[in-house]
Amino acid sequence: MRKLALSHEILMSIDKPARYIGGEFNSVMKDLNDIDVRFCMCFPDVYELGMSHLGIQILYDMFNSFKDTWCERVYSPWPDLDKIMRDKNIPLFALESQDKIKDFDFLGITLQYEMCYTNILQVLELSQIPLIATDRSDDDPIVIGGGPCSYNPEPIADFFDIFYIGEGETRYRDLLDLYKKCKKENYSRKEFLIEAAKLPGIYVPSLIDVIYNDDFTIKEFVPLAEGIPTKVVKEVETELDDSYYPRKPVIPFIKATQDRVTLEIMRGCPRGCRFCQAGQLYRPIRTKDVNLLKDIAKDMIDNSGYEELNLSSLSSSDYPDLQELITYLVDYCEENRVNISLPSLRIDSFSLDVMSKVQDIKKSSLTFAPEAGSQRLRNVINKGLTEEQILEGARLAFKGGWNKVKLYFMLGLPFETEEDVVAIAELCDKVAKEYYETVPKEERNGRVSITASTSFFIPKPFTPFQWAPQFTLEDFREKAYQTKTAIMSQLNQRSIKYNWHDTDVSVLEGIFARGDRRLSKVIMTAYKNGAVFDAWNDFFNYQIWLDAFEENNIDYTFYTTRERSLEEVFPWDIIDIGVTKNYLKREWLRAKEGVITENCMVKCHGCGANKFGAGAFCIRK
Repeated sequence: MRKLALSHEILMSIDKPARYIGGEFNSVMKDLNDIDVRFCMCFPDVYELGMSHLGIQILYDMFNSFKDTWCERVYSPWPDLDKIMRDKNIPLFALESQDKIKDFDFLGITLQYEMCYTNILQVLELSQIPLIATDRSDDDPIVIGGGPCSYNPEPIADFFDIFYIGEGETRYRDLLDLYKKCKKENYSRKEFLIEAAKLPGIYVPSLIDVIYNDDFTIKEFVPLAEGIPTKVVKEVETELDDSYYPRKPVIPFIKATQDRVTLEIMRGCPRGCRFCQAGQLYRPIRTKDVNLLKDIAKDMIDNSGYEELNLSSLSSSDYPDLQELITYLVDYCEENRVNISLPSLRIDSFSLDVMSKVQDIKKSSLTFAPEAGSQRLRNVINKGLTEEQILEGARLAFKGGWNKVKLYFMLGLPFETEEDVVAIAELCDKVAKEYYETVPKEERNGRVSITASTSFFIPKPFTPFQWAPQFTLEDFREKAYQTKTAIMSQLNQRSIKYNWHDTDVSVLEGIFARGDRRLSKVIMTAYKNGAVFDAWNDFFNYQIWLDAFEENNIDYTFYTTRERSLEEVFPWDIIDIGVTKNYLKREWLRAKEGVITENCMVKCHGCGANKFGAGAFCIRK
């Protein structure tokens, strides 16, 4: 029987002790005598968020399918336990075995969001692993990062031994085999890292020297060992039907943030929105067979007991067999008393018919994401959505019985004007007006409710907008004020509610999104001064970060408000995602002209992603 790492007294003194005891239904236990590699998968945030992350669920299932490998899990301890562990010198431990993280071969950290960077240092420090990769000995775990933020890993490069670039299903087996070989032949840590860096998709930052120009832009990347590439090509799972997928997901003891099973139906998106990083990173578009999805859905429901099923993809309306899949799931889930959580679909008669079957119309709301208020700016960002389509979707929804609509916009988009900001309010008013003109007074279920939400645009790597300047904190606040004022001046302003995202966090996220290695010391300073759980409003302290930049003599506006030249070498240029820089340049220039680029389903524009030999809409050359 397992011995818990925390005593009964400690567990009874902290919030939600079930976060730390393991033993959940479908979690995997193995005999240490039967395995060669111990891998601990970490989500650097609280347990409830980490247990909702599909990527970790997939890798957990894959690693534990290997007979020689045992994969366990760890999450960031909440501040109450963090303090106790430090006071009592209790090392951080994995949930399944309750063993110390320091005893593992690998610590794999999912990099989902820039504002979790200080939590990475929390996990390392509580694990009693040196924070700086080059300070680690042969006895320390190999710390490996993956996920969306690994596509620009430079701000946290000092803390990681390895970054896995791309989808985890393809190359981990090779990495584990290499590790076993090197361990058997008594390779040193550095010798193993040199060999690992020669594998496709593996980036070892300590083996690449970054040379800067006098203005702090990057001059070049220089390998520090023979055979180390200066371009790391991302890994792509080309056959989704044959890949790993968790049919027996681990069921948490307490309610997770996403308290349901998730069915991934496709990867990639053909739409080409110029602000969207995921749309570029996950090209080419790959779909799963509809009959396989039906089978997986049944298994997950049977093996979990969850009462809700969620469909997951970037562009679900583009899944070719969506109608067949949803029709089947509606019948199956109704029979098994399971709710369906639908993805954001294009609002058409089919979608509304389906939603009317699975949602309580009186309680639900429909979501539109115009992103910009004016048609001119929607063309700039290549949204591919006209005002006529938005109003027609609203009209269909109101006829179908809905009277609650959520509209999502971004403020601070490239080439945005004051007229574009005011257009957000005007579009909301037009949607509200559509309700009153469409639904007869005697048939209305009260006043229409329009919720307009704005986030602040953050330029991201590997998008056409990676060259764009980001607006200042003061600009963001002024734009939010302009939006609110414009909404209050509309005829239907009583039917419109306005929410906006926090400005301080948006600026900091923008810094780290396009940052370089010089930021590692800023992150370290902020962490030492108390920054942790920065993704949580209750803990985020902007002043700590401002002080950290000042202490390290770094002007953070270098990463935000300046426009980059087309010739600049970026920190993330060491990574090849398939989509070429020349294609992104073309899209940036088209954005300046407000010219739309048709989506991948209509025409191939030679983005470069067809190099992977896969893709539902790629023309293979």
